[in-house]
Amino acid sequence: MNIDTILFDLDGTLIDTNELIIKSFRYTFEQYGYEFTLDEIKSFNGPPLFETFTKINKDKAEDMMAMYRKHNLAHHDTYVKTFPNVIETIIQLKGKVKIAIVTNKMKKSVQKGMEITNLSPHFDTIVTLDDVTHAKPHPEPVIKAMQLIGAKPETTLMVGDNYHDIEAGQRAGVKTAGVNWSHKGREFLEGYNPTYMIDDMLELLELIGG
Repeated sequence: MNIDTILFDLDGTLIDTNELIIKSFRYTFEQYGYEFTLDEIKSFNGPPLFETFTKINKDKAEDMMAMYRKHNLAHHDTYVKTFPNVIETIIQLKGKVKIAIVTNKMKKSVQKGMEITNLSPHFDTIVTLDDVTHAKPHPEPVIKAMQLIGAKPETTLMVGDNYHDIEAGQRAGVKTAGVNWSHKGREFLEGYNPTYMIDDMLELLELIGG
């Protein structure tokens, strides 16, 4: 496969923030008197926070978002870690292809997660929610990352754990890979027709022929 650029989502793809995200949502909902099932909370993981909270309570969305972020940052270091084989794969990819982060998270939170997991030094660029007008699944973040590192759609792969990663990649004209460790499950991601599904991060080395 002719791939010279790989774009990665961050949460749920490279770093395991699932427990942190669930606890942050639960804490926020408890403060406002809402109860949601675990599956419902999992469905909130992916879209921008403002979009999620606006659907729940338009008048309180800003306040709920601020409370979520405060709880998330306060407990961040306790729960965040990389998924298996992430660091090893990223180090090996670094010498062979251009690699970048494309995330719907704000820059402050992204920097915190990448520092604690020692991912910071390895990426050619990082595109966060602060850097774009439209979040994934809009193609803007993917297109911006490609522009920043001089990549072409036909030789770029977008890797993610959620539908918005796959759709953003497809809309930007790049190949896509869903990760099988997504807490939404393989069947869910396959429904969005990614180019590939991977069971282990190391499989990316095989995809680029290395």
